[in-house]
Amino acid sequence: MKPVPKIAITGWPVTHSRSPLVQGYWLEKYGIEGSYVKHAVEPEDAETFYQDLAKSGLSGCNVTVPYKELAARSCKVLDDAAQKIGAANTLWLDENGDLNGANTDGLGFLGNLDQQIPDWDKKADVGVVLGAGGGARAVVWALLSRNVKKVHIFNRTVSKAQKIADEFGSETIAHSWDKIGDFLGAADILVNTTSLGMTGKDPLNIALKNLSQTAVVTDIVYSPLETDLLKSARERGNKTVDGLGMLLHQAVPGFEKWFGLKPEVDEDLRKLILKDLGVDI
Repeated sequence: MKPVPKIAITGWPVTHSRSPLVQGYWLEKYGIEGSYVKHAVEPEDAETFYQDLAKSGLSGCNVTVPYKELAARSCKVLDDAAQKIGAANTLWLDENGDLNGANTDGLGFLGNLDQQIPDWDKKADVGVVLGAGGGARAVVWALLSRNVKKVHIFNRTVSKAQKIADEFGSETIAHSWDKIGDFLGAADILVNTTSLGMTGKDPLNIALKNLSQTAVVTDIVYSPLETDLLKSARERGNKTVDGLGMLLHQAVPGFEKWFGLKPEVDEDLRKLILKDLGVDI
């Protein structure tokens, strides 16, 4: 008889994580036996914890800040995304007891777009990505996996954008922040991966006048749900996608791996998380 899966969200801190809400919703919806809990990992214990995950009593886990890179280094087997991005957010022990890791952020980004705007990628030759952090890496990987031919990355510190461009190859080009307007006219999809425009952060001040009205505009931020970028894009006629769906869809591959069923990101789940965020529906 297979043991009941015990899974956790791990990181430091994990207090505000909504992963248990998401995973718990699916466990209840599908009547699956298992658990998903919060497990804070102190910095001095982190390396040993991930290397010896089985000793914790867990059969797998999600990984949040600041341990995604450490988790990837601790894995014996990594999926393509985790290798390219250099970070893992979903871990499991295989039948040999070896630690496997995946990065599902890119899949979450794609799942969100696919659900909100089916066939968005049929005419997506050029992508513009704002930012050069972990979220940007995941988005670049995702866009290239859908055969976007050219991805322009903009960051205030150009060297960070250049590092991503160097790692992902000739389809990616790094630019300074002040050049954004020069490239919006060719963009089929515009993605903000920075914290600019997020509640409590500085605004994202970019003019969209050069952006084609057929371009898709999306933000990986979900607080506020409709950022100023998305509002401006919507008001000028662009299709927009908020960041909440990325949070929900990135959780799908882990649940399927741990519990053996691919869950659906439905409207009730979205409402549950919006309520927890304090967003009026």
